[in-house]
Amino acid sequence: MPSQVHDVVIIGSGASGAMTAYQLTKKGINCLLLEAGPNFDYSKDRQLRAVYDLPYRGFGKPGRFPHVTQANEFTAALWADEKQNPYTFDPKDPYYWVRIRRMGGKTLVWGRASWRLSNYEFKAKDHDGFGDNWPVSYADLAPYYDQCEPLLRVSGRIEKLPQLPDGVFLEDKSGDSASIARFISAAKQKGIPTTKQRRAQGTLASSANLLLPDALATGKLTILPNAIAREVTVDKATGKANGISFVDRRSKREFHVKARVVVLGASCLESTRLLLNSKLASSSGALGHYLFDQFYVKNTVQAIVPEARNGKAPGGLMGGTGYIPRFTNLDKKDTDYLRGYAVDFSSGGTPDPKYFPYYGEDLQKALAAHTNTGFNATTMGSVLPRFENHVSIDPVVKDAWGIPSLRISARYTANEFKMATDAMNTLSELCHTAGFEMLAQHDQMVPPGESIHELGTCRMGDNPKTSVLNKWNQTHDVKNVFVVDGSAFVTGGSQNPTLTITALAMRAADYMAEEMRKGNL
Repeated sequence: MPSQVHDVVIIGSGASGAMTAYQLTKKGINCLLLEAGPNFDYSKDRQLRAVYDLPYRGFGKPGRFPHVTQANEFTAALWADEKQNPYTFDPKDPYYWVRIRRMGGKTLVWGRASWRLSNYEFKAKDHDGFGDNWPVSYADLAPYYDQCEPLLRVSGRIEKLPQLPDGVFLEDKSGDSASIARFISAAKQKGIPTTKQRRAQGTLASSANLLLPDALATGKLTILPNAIAREVTVDKATGKANGISFVDRRSKREFHVKARVVVLGASCLESTRLLLNSKLASSSGALGHYLFDQFYVKNTVQAIVPEARNGKAPGGLMGGTGYIPRFTNLDKKDTDYLRGYAVDFSSGGTPDPKYFPYYGEDLQKALAAHTNTGFNATTMGSVLPRFENHVSIDPVVKDAWGIPSLRISARYTANEFKMATDAMNTLSELCHTAGFEMLAQHDQMVPPGESIHELGTCRMGDNPKTSVLNKWNQTHDVKNVFVVDGSAFVTGGSQNPTLTITALAMRAADYMAEEMRKGNL
């Protein structure tokens, strides 16, 4: 393999890397995909084990994943070990960088929410004057959304909301419980839209199941697990990339693979880390900058449906979910902040014990009385991309394979705090209007990064002086290097980004294939 020159080498097997491999191999292009972690063994890595068989009773070994709140003893095999994969930040501004190094990447655990962005995001500067527009519009990406949704088996309903474009859905014909219907009615009274969730179907809807098998079936894809990319190498004579230097995860031996085209889909910050360590694509000064994500306020409101107390809920009262898409600052600026937020809401389940001011037997009685009475809502808000939120290479810290690590500098600003408070007040009002009893409300955002929707740092743009990539996800500086993951985003929205990442990767792959056919790559 070291002497072979591949058509394309792809870094990463998650949503973007796998989609690129899927699209290129369909067109007859030979691809080598490098994945930093091992193959995923469903019989072992998703094995259901009894709590009493686990040394930490399911909670996980203390200190192993200090910044991965999603980790527990059942899923410990999935997450990147922070002792092997360290990063740094200012303790005053913590950043929770959540990583998975397994075949399939973070699609092994994604929530599968699949929303399209709209021109409220792609042309955000035109709308509110802040930041920059994307070099693409919704019309450019719509044909690729149309192809990605059936591949991912996204369900939904046609809603005709301009801020949340409709897609090619598996039709969701499910009804709403009475409690969900009451909340929807309360929202309607305030002019707030609601929708069904739009999700990729199946708990195993990962790239390892939906994309890579078809790519392998073409005979055009070779996958190399346990291959940790160290550097994009460049031919000094031509200035073009000629391959990837990587380290074997287990032996720590160094290898090099050659390719005509290099594609980075290692995840937002890993792709940027690779470019920074390679000293590539940095002429604009934008590489590593404009880091943002979605902010989360988990359980912004926790309420109970009083008719369900003491097990007296009539049939059809409880259960179900829904979604409030962004509704602020659309036709005009109507708040003291820019852009907006979305909300996931759900009915059913028992509220967390922390919401009851009891202990011991009294707490047990309260929980019994409130079994399956819960209603809660979580806020997901837009974060403005700012130059000062950035990543750089730490001058001292390296990972277990000797590769320099990232230092991450990011914080939320007044715009996000105002939005979170507005969401709390609005949701509390909706719960009261729906006839629910409030247990708690808050507007405390989780630390940046915890939403696992990190974006930016390798942004697209038409101007090579202010952006890293062009509109085809191609680096301005090195024409045969592409970056296809979330690092390419210029702005985000309240919508989860994965569907847009796959659409961008598919579009970039089509462009690569055509440029290779013409002999331009």
